[in-house]
Amino acid sequence: MSQLLDTTTRHLHRTALSRQREGRVPGLYAGVCRGGQLVWGEGIGAVEIGSDRSPAADDQFLIASNTKTFVAVMVMQLRDEGRLTLDDLLGDHVPEVSHPVTIRQCLAHVSGMAREPLGDVWDTLEQPDQKTLRRDFDDVERVGRPHDHWHYSNVVFAMLGQLVEELDGRSWEESLRTRLLLPLEMRRTTVGFDGGPHVSGYYVGPYDDVPRPEPVLDLKAMAPCGGLASTAEDLARWSAFVADPGSLLSADTMEEMCQPQVLLDPDRWNGAMGLGFFLIRSASGRTWVGHTGGMPGHITGVFTHRESGTGGIALMGSTASPAPDAFAIDLADHVVTSDPVEDPPWTPGTDVPVELRPVLGRWFSEGQPFVFWVEQGELRARIDKAGAEKLTSSRFEKVSDDVYRDVAGRERGELLRVTRAPDGTVTQLNWATYLFTREPLAFGEHLTR
Repeated sequence: MSQLLDTTTRHLHRTALSRQREGRVPGLYAGVCRGGQLVWGEGIGAVEIGSDRSPAADDQFLIASNTKTFVAVMVMQLRDEGRLTLDDLLGDHVPEVSHPVTIRQCLAHVSGMAREPLGDVWDTLEQPDQKTLRRDFDDVERVGRPHDHWHYSNVVFAMLGQLVEELDGRSWEESLRTRLLLPLEMRRTTVGFDGGPHVSGYYVGPYDDVPRPEPVLDLKAMAPCGGLASTAEDLARWSAFVADPGSLLSADTMEEMCQPQVLLDPDRWNGAMGLGFFLIRSASGRTWVGHTGGMPGHITGVFTHRESGTGGIALMGSTASPAPDAFAIDLADHVVTSDPVEDPPWTPGTDVPVELRPVLGRWFSEGQPFVFWVEQGELRARIDKAGAEKLTSSRFEKVSDDVYRDVAGRERGELLRVTRAPDGTVTQLNWATYLFTREPLAFGEHLTR
């Protein structure tokens, strides 16, 4: 485990201990990870009542609805393979479904579908098998209009598991192992406990301090919405994947999944839903991508700051636990602030393309100054004012002579066109059609010159 500053680890310990004491959690494991490895982690309490062993990084917890992020990634892999589109109806691929809900609506919890399958499943603790889930889905009530507001639906994600099975021709669990768990070496992420070391789940009531054992449920066909167990070590690898998916998922697709689809709370604007991921804005102004999970006896949260590759993990063995999203984010946010990864040293470039040299420097558009420069052979640009260096710079890739496409930044996807005089002098730029000139001009002023 990599070392953080002593002051950082003391703060993390005190934060975790405070959550464990205030929440009266019999056993928890809290961690912060970078690059797929835990840089700090600590178990507090016990793996089960009567044991003197604290939870460890390789102990399984039920991670519940964190499962949804895995299912969402598999759906997006299928999309990238050309086997579905996000605007397909669920019923285009799962024949029992007649509800006119799209796959995008399902991923973002804006389908308007009710939260749970038919029956009082959290009263009886009996979940439907595959045949029953598919048969009854059309009888599940659609409680709201699509996209009207965010409304969480477990049954919809269970049906996304059926979608994966239909298109992959195998169980969703086998798809999960093949597509994600084996490549990521997540050896102890399984549907339900795998029989190895795990943390027992309890309920501690409000009027006494005696933990009551909670049942371990068989979710049956509902498992794609919340059936996984995992460890802090495995979830550190998952956090690294969310930060940088490598070859398993297009970077653009992961970015797409992390774009807000709907606000969780329209009044506060501090959280949104992407495609299978929660997007939470911390007090520091950073965006954290992840999910929470809750099963009887287990409350968990895994959130990642993608820019720094830092993740927070909160795994708690108690039904009535502190908020797992705030817990995980508070830990990791402190590390990003107080113990950040050092920037790499500046390295010199080797060449400035000849055709770009007349483009470099200051330009004006709509009265605002912009600066264009070359870095590592690439043309880049940003607005030229105080604080702008913190914004994402635009990067341009050459399309053809004097035509470039913005691949990152304020006008991603738009074209930059360079206009030259007969002697090769650059006379103007047009970026997303907007005019850029060497001196500030009013709209249309260049036409009168």
